[in-house]
Amino acid sequence: MALEHAILVSLSERPGTGYEIGQQFVRSIGYFWSATHQQIYRTLKKLHDDELVSFESVSQDGRPDKKVYTISDAGREVLARWVVSPTPFPPLRSDLGVKLRAAEFGDLAEIIKQLEEHRAEAAAALALYTGFERDYYPEPNALSGRKLHQYLVLRGGVRATQGSVDWCDEVIEGLRRELDSQI
Repeated sequence: MALEHAILVSLSERPGTGYEIGQQFVRSIGYFWSATHQQIYRTLKKLHDDELVSFESVSQDGRPDKKVYTISDAGREVLARWVVSPTPFPPLRSDLGVKLRAAEFGDLAEIIKQLEEHRAEAAAALALYTGFERDYYPEPNALSGRKLHQYLVLRGGVRATQGSVDWCDEVIEGLRRELDSQI
């Protein structure tokens, strides 16, 4: 996915300034696709040049005018074509997986420590995602349209992150067993 598509998705949900789009990345889209403010502003300029978005200048007291961007009809068409285009299954890439393949060359206690830290980060993300699920989607079976789509993306995050926590638990248990057998 290109950043252009993530920004078009954001603008399809609501018009916004570059700053507001950046905040949406921090609050929601950013859990699945990240971008810096600089990348967002550069991409907005390109999208505007390509006539996929338009903007309205809004004057502000004592500050420069702000640009409020809106997706154009051409942008909606690009988004409609992109959303139904084939998406290849992403290959699994894991630094930890490669490190585990070489675990025999390292200090198992240190590797376990790394995995415990990774697990703690995944558990914190999982708590955040399940909190969003509980707070924003208390009745998932009643959802439709955009809310259902947002919920389903969140569920993907919950399941993938739960899988990471479970995998870390499994690896930590296996490495501890190996470490204990060496004593």
